[in-house]
Amino acid sequence: MKQQCVIFDMDGVICHTNPHHAKAFEAFFDKYQIPHSEQEFEEHMYGKHNSYILSHFFKRPIAGEELTKLEDEKEGMFREIYKHKVETIPHYLDFLGELKSRGFKTAVATSAPRANLDLIMGALKFEGKMDSIMSSEDVKFHKPNPEVYLQSAKRVGVAPSDCLVFEDSFSGVTAGLNAGMKVVGVLSTHTKEQLPPCNFYINDYSEVNVDKVIQLLTEE
Repeated sequence: MKQQCVIFDMDGVICHTNPHHAKAFEAFFDKYQIPHSEQEFEEHMYGKHNSYILSHFFKRPIAGEELTKLEDEKEGMFREIYKHKVETIPHYLDFLGELKSRGFKTAVATSAPRANLDLIMGALKFEGKMDSIMSSEDVKFHKPNPEVYLQSAKRVGVAPSDCLVFEDSFSGVTAGLNAGMKVVGVLSTHTKEQLPPCNFYINDYSEVNVDKVIQLLTEE
């Protein structure tokens, strides 16, 4: 069998972190007296990079040192809220173990800061099962740009057409498709109708197995 790779986003894909990010953003925006709503979070927060989110809600460009300072503050609030609540979307670790036992390369490709990824990997102990780990600090261009997925494929030595991406957001699914990869939509934060068309959809990892992964990767 030729080498194949499964690449996972993190927020909403490995862990259902988005409700906790929402709580952190609520507290953060309240501190800065920035108006926000659940609908705005759905449209302008989930799956987006902090530079986009902060610029949207502050209604002006946020970049450079100011972005670093505000991002560090908000993400610190998130880690404080989430650090004792880390758990996977059901059956994720079983699925990951099955992939490794069947010889798949595996990778994480997230728009989140490395500190968030380290918190989650430290709690769930899956770092050793990943052949590539990429976070926001590792790329110049964020999703929907495909850079993080193309670089992940390059790192593990697998052609993009032999990679399957698990994503939960519009920008993330678009990034995977833009990379020329097959995509499984994880319906943790969005419905099928809110995402670009994916090759398959799951609510959790009891609904997918290695045989399904192989089928998806071999379909034209």
